[in-house]
Parts: sequence; structure tokens; C-alpha cells
Amino acid sequence: MNTVLDVKDLCKTYIVNKRQNNVLRNVSFSVDEGEMIAVMGPSGSGKSTLLYTVSGMDAMTAGKVEFCGSDISKMSQNELSQLRLDDMGFVFQQMYMMKNLSVLDNIILPACKSKKVSESRSQTADRGRSLMRKLGISEVADNDINEVSGGQLQRAAICRAMINEPRMLFADEPTGALNRSSSEEVMDELCRLNDDGTTVMLVTHDARVAAKCTRVLFIVDGNIKGEYNIDRNKSPRDRERDLNNWLLEMGW
Repeated sequence: MNTVLDVKDLCKTYIVNKRQNNVLRNVSFSVDEGEMIAVMGPSGSGKSTLLYTVSGMDAMTAGKVEFCGSDISKMSQNELSQLRLDDMGFVFQQMYMMKNLSVLDNIILPACKSKKVSESRSQTADRGRSLMRKLGISEVADNDINEVSGGQLQRAAICRAMINEPRMLFADEPTGALNRSSSEEVMDELCRLNDDGTTVMLVTHDARVAAKCTRVLFIVDGNIKGEYNIDRNKSPRDRERDLNNWLLEMGW
């Protein structure tokens, strides 16, 4: 199986009031093609910083991160921007949609900016509508973003993240702002994308969300304290129970 993300001895340090704050300390792990990884840990443990650093949104202090065999620490800002646009997809707790564009136009905007995609706008729009049908929101394609529910808007954000057919999808608390019903729907869609072959790495504080993944990384004080492999052949209730038991052992 091909390795999509390979992280070795990753460190991230901030200087605050002349004091050194080591947010990530010699973090090492890898993500294989087709995996769905959850990153969990207490507040302030470095979960989101890890996600932003391995995806090139934030600069690393030391260590090495290879994405599909390319060392992102050696890339220029323009190269990183192009990599994120073409080969990575991002879903956040806040959807960050353009208020002056329809839902569909928000979804296809990354494809209109990408050099990877060579097609007419109508072809791009057709792909966008196809993604919306798969995620069950085709009826809101022409709506303004303030005319749809939070769950629909988050599924639209997933469509936007997938429009350039990324090698890997990064999600930071993708269900954090949703109610339980919408959260379940969004996670079902992420699992469906993963089943179709998309590699996913997400940050969450919710064991119910993490139990839908294939592996969990537990991070404390900038270090990965443990890893847990999830048996997807078990029932959702059993997966969540087993994960909660492991998290308690980790000090959750």
C-alpha cells in the first residue's frame, strides 16, 4: 500500500513573550492510501497544529513531512499553495464560504483556480452538481449560503474539498458546529468518501466521530502517546465502547 503522508521527528515551536512554546515535539507517524485517521487529545495538546503543519498551512520548526514522496519543507509558498489546491482537500469547523456566491459556485471555485483541471466552466459545474447529488444536497445548488442548514453547508464544504479530486482530505473538527443528526450525516459522507478510496485525516474531540475511522492517534502535550486500530467489522456501538475504554487507559 502506498504511503500518502510520512512524518518524521516533526517539531513546531512558537515564541510567545520571549518564551519558547513547544507545541509539537518529535512527532512521527505515517498515513497509508485509503486510511481514515482521527487525531484526538485534550484541549491545547497540539491536534489542530499537527493538522495544519503536516498539510503545509503552517511552517514546521524542525523535522520532515513528505506528501506523496515530496518534502513539503523544501517547497516555496507558491508551490505549497498549488499543492494544497490540487492534491489536498480541507474541511473546517467553520465553513468559510463566499457570501456573494451560490452554494454551487462556492463548490467549484477551487477547480476554476486550479491548473490541474482543464475543462470548461459548464463541465466543472456538472462535476460540482454530481458531487452535490452524491452528498444529497443537489436541491440547494443555486441557493445563497444563508439559505441552507448547517449540515447542508458542511456537506457543501466537503464537495468543495473534493472538487479537485485530492489525494488526501484534511478535516479540523468537521462536526464541531453541528447538532447530533447533522454530525452523523456529515460523518457518513466522509466514511463513504473513504470507502471510495479517499485518504482522510481528521481532528475531533468526539469519540463517536473517531470510532468511524480506521485508526486513532492520541496526542498529549505535543507528543503522540498512543495509536489505536479500529475494527470496522464491529458494530458502531462496540467500536465506540472499545475506543472509549482505550481512551480512558490513555488518560482521556
